[in-house]
Amino acid sequence: MTPLLQVQDLHVAYISRAGQKSSALAGLSFEVLPGETLGVLGESGSGKSTLAAALLRLLPGNGIIEKGIALFEGQDLLQAEPRTLQRLRGGRIAVIFQEPSLALHPTIRIGEQIRDVLAAHESLSRRALRQKTLRLLADVFPADTARIAESYSHQLSGGQQQRVLIAQAIACGPSLVVADEPTASLDPSTQQEILTLFRKLREKFHLSLLLITHNPAVLAGFADRILVMYAGKVAEIGPAEKVLASPQHPYTRALLQSMPGRVEGHANHHKSKLAVIPGETPSLEVPAKGCRFEPRCADRMELCTKREPAAVDVSESHAVSCFKYGE
Repeated sequence: MTPLLQVQDLHVAYISRAGQKSSALAGLSFEVLPGETLGVLGESGSGKSTLAAALLRLLPGNGIIEKGIALFEGQDLLQAEPRTLQRLRGGRIAVIFQEPSLALHPTIRIGEQIRDVLAAHESLSRRALRQKTLRLLADVFPADTARIAESYSHQLSGGQQQRVLIAQAIACGPSLVVADEPTASLDPSTQQEILTLFRKLREKFHLSLLLITHNPAVLAGFADRILVMYAGKVAEIGPAEKVLASPQHPYTRALLQSMPGRVEGHANHHKSKLAVIPGETPSLEVPAKGCRFEPRCADRMELCTKREPAAVDVSESHAVSCFKYGE
């Protein structure tokens, strides 16, 4: 199957006011297949949000794409002309940002904000725009469509605001949606409602989904594969069930052990001290010569301090960047 999105050797850096360069992504490679949900998992500072911004060329002014390829439907997003990129954004590839209250305009009604997205990509009459807007809102608010369309963002709950962002994302029929921590600010029950909505829309519109999160429980039973990131690099990538049930990289294993309760979401009623990952994420201004996780790794070896490990296939569909599995 031809990948919908194929990222190869992506390097992204940020330049400080003093001219100091920090490496945010260092040689990231992965692919997303048509209809697939790829979960991107990692703690804060791993480069997850930088990945989302780089793919859509929405990096801040001090962010630079140093090299790499991001082939999307045969078009390199990183080399696309501004006009082509504008057509692709919101049309063929959409993004859902982490904080809906900041992404929605506070003084424009919800229906009008969705109509603006449609009008930017489709030549429709005002009546057709209104009808399509209501159909989109009906997909995410089947019982309260008209009221939501006439509301302002401050009149909606966090979960309702997130549903509006989802409606905007699917408005023009994209083939790929990049969702950056779409459930991070929601309570557990609302998180499940949003994930259920994603599942329904993915099937209805045949979407591929790049779901970015720091919470492995969000990906359990939802993602097809999981890409685990650490300090701008791929630590592990493989089928979701295998990565969550039997993590191979020391970082993945430590990350899962540090989460409260079980990954499946069942509460752990036994009082016990949570495991922690010792140390701090590495400074990206001066990346370590060896494995970036080595200073915090319980399984570190002398070789880990000398050079970075390459990805090693532990099965046909599961790869790990760790010297435990080969040099």
